[in-house]
Amino acid sequence: MRCYLGMLLLTSSICAVTVPQASAGEFSLRVEEGKSTTVLQDDKPIARYVYALDLSSPETRHDTYKPFLHLLDAAGGAPITKGPGGRFTHHRGVFRGWSKLRLNGQAYDTWHMKGNVQEHVKFAKAAADDEQATLTSLIRFRTDDGMPLLKEQRTMQFHHAPTPALVMLDVTSVVHATEGRLVLDGDPEHAGLQFRPANDVVASQTRYAYPVANADPHRDLDYPWVAESYVVDGQRYAVVYLNHPDNANEARTSAYRSYGRFGMWFRDEIPAGEQATTQVRLIVLEGEIPGDAFIRQQYRAFTGEEWEGESTRKAAE
Repeated sequence: MRCYLGMLLLTSSICAVTVPQASAGEFSLRVEEGKSTTVLQDDKPIARYVYALDLSSPETRHDTYKPFLHLLDAAGGAPITKGPGGRFTHHRGVFRGWSKLRLNGQAYDTWHMKGNVQEHVKFAKAAADDEQATLTSLIRFRTDDGMPLLKEQRTMQFHHAPTPALVMLDVTSVVHATEGRLVLDGDPEHAGLQFRPANDVVASQTRYAYPVANADPHRDLDYPWVAESYVVDGQRYAVVYLNHPDNANEARTSAYRSYGRFGMWFRDEIPAGEQATTQVRLIVLEGEIPGDAFIRQQYRAFTGEEWEGESTRKAAE
């Protein structure tokens, strides 16, 4: 079932006032014009949206071909997510794409960015106050030579995080089929809305949690949530990824790689002139993956629905 923007904005507003708060620190924004916008809470940087695009050389194209969101460590300095370079350079922080996007039957790889780019055009909204910070980026997917493929409205909304979390972030992505019929296609490894830890993650210490007992992460792919913990620079972090039930049916989850890229792919077909919306919530903590009671509470606050059951925790592959 698709959830359209007006409904999602209402849902986000409700969630913001029902989630237990860890603090009441004021949010603010810091802009590096044409390059990035940093979100601060109590004057401490917590996230940075990176959106420069420079096609003047192969090197700068590679470094800037897609906008993404960095999350920052508790000291407000170093990213705990990945940027350009390293293992699988196209993996970057919190990002979107599809390896087999189809427009009017023609395939495009907007995951590895082969012959196309994601261009941040402008912010439809960039605001911060005592309650939240919101960045709504208008993104044009197009070929390198300028042919448009689609438009995306990607909203990143930061709320006061529940104790003991560092950051709570809603990502709402509205994809507009402006150029014809779209199919958001690929596979769980190479499509969707995903999270990638920093490149120097300690692979042997990555672990995952799943919302079913005795989970087989290669087969049990349609999850209401999934979580990961990983170690960077001697610090363990945990990320809980909540899937809203109004997203496209049969979300396909990929969550088992030792280098930490994980998330969900929502296959959808969008007729020309229409749109589809995806909404997820990310909760970031220091330490181990929280227990079922915490995840159950946060899932209910985000979705208004109950998750019941017993989770499975496993080492990465």
